[in-house]
Amino acid sequence: MEHGMSLPGDTLLEMQRRMLRIRHFDERASKMVKRGYIPGTVHTSIGQEAQVVGACMALRQGDHMTGNHRSHGHPIGMRSPLGPLMAELAGKATGVCKGKGGSLHLADYKVGSLGESGITGSSIPIALGAGLSAQVLGETRVALTFFGDGAANQGVLYESMNMASAWKLPVIFLCENNHYALSTPAHTVTGGRICDRGAGFGMPGTRVEDGQDVLAVHEVVAEAVARARAGEGPSLVEVMTYRFREHSEGLRINVDYRDADERSFWTSRDPILLFRKALIEAGKATAEQMDMIEAEILQEVEECVTFAMESPVPAREVAFADLYSDPYELEDVL
Repeated sequence: MEHGMSLPGDTLLEMQRRMLRIRHFDERASKMVKRGYIPGTVHTSIGQEAQVVGACMALRQGDHMTGNHRSHGHPIGMRSPLGPLMAELAGKATGVCKGKGGSLHLADYKVGSLGESGITGSSIPIALGAGLSAQVLGETRVALTFFGDGAANQGVLYESMNMASAWKLPVIFLCENNHYALSTPAHTVTGGRICDRGAGFGMPGTRVEDGQDVLAVHEVVAEAVARARAGEGPSLVEVMTYRFREHSEGLRINVDYRDADERSFWTSRDPILLFRKALIEAGKATAEQMDMIEAEILQEVEECVTFAMESPVPAREVAFADLYSDPYELEDVL
């Protein structure tokens, strides 16, 4: 990680803070869904924090981002406050989408998060539209879109990549390759390296082999962002990472599709522990500082849970609000 230690000290510490926020937020969300406080299920980013934070911190205020079904971490990576995010998961009126989006459809426009979706690959063209709007308006904004290795074989990705390349749109396509689409190993359904597919659309394709290294991810994405901001068009980035937990919380699969050696290797590459060690060894922080930062984040998460639990559910009268450009009155449809 020495290659990125030249970043300002505050930036390095902020990377660790955001990774810790994602980790502890998702750990609490996992407990809350199992206890019935969150309806449905959640998909955690535990183990993948480095690629989320490394990429999001390569952006600047005013840029846009779209996520996927595993997307609590993405708005957190963009500095979204935790309270309204947890309230959204719990379906509360104080949530970022007023309790109507839930875990799979978070959006926080205040930090540039345009939303995510449980439909594989469906958020990719949203980022394309954001990139087009920036170009049409003559702005220097860029758009970053996250998708998984499962979405790498969706046609909408290649339609979007083709259009982005033909029009030189400021879009960064980032594949979070965590090796599995639910329980399907990527190598059994995907030929070749995903990053190499960029060449077919005339855009650079780069693979970050160690996606557990937040600085390595940041360096590659920052280069793609600079290229997009300079009007040189889109880039494709593939980040090799790993989810520590199951595809979704509470999912029961009878076959253990990941062997013990594989799990052991990746859990030994915990991005948060790796970066903590690197910061201390580089003299950028002390162990005491690291402990203090984690304690602060744990307190933030406790407060966000309290906020969510104490928040009201949406009122019956707003059930159809924000759904149509020509709003319906509740009395008209009941």
